[in-house]
Amino acid sequence: MYQDALDDLIEEYAYNTVKGINRTGRMIFKKAIELEIVKKDPTEFTSIKKPIKTIEELEEKQIPKYMEKEELYLFLETAARQGLEMDYLAFLILSYTGMRIGELVCLKWNDINFNENTIRIIKTYYNEKNNSVKYQLVLPKTKGSIRTIVVEDEIIEELKKHKTAQKKAIKLLGDAYYNEGFIFANTERRPGYPMLIKTVANRLLKTAGLNQELTPHSLRHTHTSLLAEAGVGLEEIMDRLGHVEDETTRLIYLHVTKELKKEASHKFGQLMRSLH
Repeated sequence: MYQDALDDLIEEYAYNTVKGINRTGRMIFKKAIELEIVKKDPTEFTSIKKPIKTIEELEEKQIPKYMEKEELYLFLETAARQGLEMDYLAFLILSYTGMRIGELVCLKWNDINFNENTIRIIKTYYNEKNNSVKYQLVLPKTKGSIRTIVVEDEIIEELKKHKTAQKKAIKLLGDAYYNEGFIFANTERRPGYPMLIKTVANRLLKTAGLNQELTPHSLRHTHTSLLAEAGVGLEEIMDRLGHVEDETTRLIYLHVTKELKKEASHKFGQLMRSLH
């Protein structure tokens, strides 16, 4: 019965969703055995059939939108020159680390190690009703999402500048500032509370003349593509992004590395032709 249920679910839902349901089922029966409600675990020898994709499905699978390195450079330059107060720092960190927006907005100063050049990610932001006061800090969605990322000196320097400016604002506002150590904190309405996720918006794309279908999450995909282009392995990229297994990351990686292989083949051909 349990196996039949899994077989029915895989017809209707994505493989990873059914894997999650199965994990829950296994936990329930493990507890049932512990409480001596059942004697045998019916989940023990069950399996989830991985759906075989058709050629049509594979051809239809679209590569998510991301920026080329020249576009990213232009975007960050625009953010530095024409962005709002924390735009440049926010987009710099998103593009240089690949972290999720929910992970970014709840970063606190104690997550930064200025000596080791690292950012620690141990929580994410949840705010169902977009009410800046009624936010929650929750554990990341997977164990693999808890990680420490090594960052460039440029990010550390920008963080130091921002910390100095924030200290001045705290001194000026006094008790009106909700001082819980958030890096990306509001300075006007609800000062000190973490910025609402919807306000970390990619409002600079139009100014930079870039594709306006890109979103802040596209910076995560951009980070993946540029790491792949730089020759970083898929496993290391997954680890940096806090992914155990992610089809989107794999798709971008394969796409970029395939293009690099074509380029390598083309260069070899050019080299041989130059001998004629």
